[in-house]
Amino acid sequence: MSSIAPLLAVELPLAVFVVDDEAPARNRLKELLNDCSAQLPLEFVGEAANGREALDRLAAVHADVVLLDIRMPQMDGLELAQHLNKLDKPPVIVFTTAYNDYAIQAFEQRAIDYLLKPIRLGRLFEALSRARAAVPVKSEVLQELTPEPRRNLSIHERGKIHLIPVEQVLFLRAELKYITVRTAEREYLIEEPLSALEKEFAARMIRIHRNCLVAKSEIEGFEKVSDEEGGESHWAVKLRGLDELLPISRRQQFIVKEFG
Repeated sequence: MSSIAPLLAVELPLAVFVVDDEAPARNRLKELLNDCSAQLPLEFVGEAANGREALDRLAAVHADVVLLDIRMPQMDGLELAQHLNKLDKPPVIVFTTAYNDYAIQAFEQRAIDYLLKPIRLGRLFEALSRARAAVPVKSEVLQELTPEPRRNLSIHERGKIHLIPVEQVLFLRAELKYITVRTAEREYLIEEPLSALEKEFAARMIRIHRNCLVAKSEIEGFEKVSDEEGGESHWAVKLRGLDELLPISRRQQFIVKEFG
C-alpha cells in the first residue's frame, strides 16, 4: 500500500501596516517588526503618515493588522479605525500612543489592544501574536471612545473608502435601513442609526422630524407649506444650496422661533 503524507497547513505571514504622522515612530516600528519576524511570520505591507493616505493605500493593499497612532492631525486614529471598518475585510487595529491618557483605561475595559510608546519589542510581539485570532473592534465601540465627533462620514464605493466632510453635510434623513447624507453636490447612503448621529453631531445638527436632521448653520429660512390633500399647512425648512423644502414635525416646530 502506498502512503500519502498528510498535508501541512501553511500559516500565511501576518500582513502589517503602520500609520503614524511622525517618521521616526514609523521607522522604529519597522525595525521592531523586522526583529519580530525572526519568530513570527509577518510581512510589512506599507505605511502612511496620515489618515487619508492610509485609506487610499489600504484600499489597494490588504493588511491583517494596522498599527495605528491615536493622536494625529486632521484625523485621529479612533476616527480612522471607524472608516477602515467599511473595508470588505477590515484589519485588526492595535493602537499606539505616547500618552497614558483616558483611552488606555477605556481600551483595557473593552479588551482593545494598544501599545504605549516607547514601544518595546516584547510588547509588540505579544500584540501581533494575539492579533491573528482577534476580530476588528466594532465602530459603535470606537464612537463611544471618541471624545470629539468625527470630521468625516464615509462610504465604501468602488473598492475605496470615500470621505464625506461633515461640514459639507446639509441633512441626514433615515430611509428604511439607510441614512441619506445630502451635500450640495450629491447624495450618499450610509448604514448608521440616526439617533447615534444626532448624539454625535448635536453641536452641528438639529432634528426637524423623527427621520431627519439638518445642519443648523445651513438653515436659510422657513416656509408654510399646504398639504397636498388640502389639509392643514405645516412649516418646512429651506437650506442653503438646496431647492427641496424639508417638512418640520409638530413636535419640532419650536425651531422656527429659535432659528427664525
